[in-house]
Amino acid sequence: MKIDEIRRDYQKSTLNESSIEENPIHQFESWFEYAVSLKIQDVNAMTLATATNHGIPSARIVLLKGFDERGFVFYSSYQSRKGRELSKNPFAALVMYWKELERQVRIEGRIEQVSKQESDQYFESRPVESKMSAVISRQSSVIESRRHLESLWIEFLKVNFKNNLQRPETWGGYRVIPSRIEFWQGRANRLHDRIVYRLKGNSWITTRLQP
Repeated sequence: MKIDEIRRDYQKSTLNESSIEENPIHQFESWFEYAVSLKIQDVNAMTLATATNHGIPSARIVLLKGFDERGFVFYSSYQSRKGRELSKNPFAALVMYWKELERQVRIEGRIEQVSKQESDQYFESRPVESKMSAVISRQSSVIESRRHLESLWIEFLKVNFKNNLQRPETWGGYRVIPSRIEFWQGRANRLHDRIVYRLKGNSWITTRLQP
């Protein structure tokens, strides 16, 4: 297989200044709701990029669990690699890509932990198995084998399955507070539409970027 020959053209839609929302959160809401209406699998999956305080980057897929004027929320272990990096360098970037729509959204900004109340509320909404995983896992820590992980699950299940599982203090939500949001729409001949919103004071400024 010749990787350099893999390509396709983009022709599904357009992105114009005359039709976008003044507020990028509203524009994101419009795009996200449309993607949801098409029943796109993993519609809320996004790449989260963080970096150490020395600027060494890392990235992984997380799930968007909420958004509003305050920012974009996901949940994780505070002791994971991403959590450790964010504690020292509280800035992050998100990328969402819906190939079915030939659309991409890039979000950059400062990050903060959501309130304990918000984390508790979301934790309570999770399936019991997901709660158990959050309790027993020391995310990103070395473990000797898959068998050992499964044994932790079984032992925990014997003792705690019927108990009311509480959210670990080391697990909760993060909110990316955006200062830059870019909307990308694939176009024919690689002449893609790129419109970026930048926060200036309390206002959003929009500009078009070359593809």
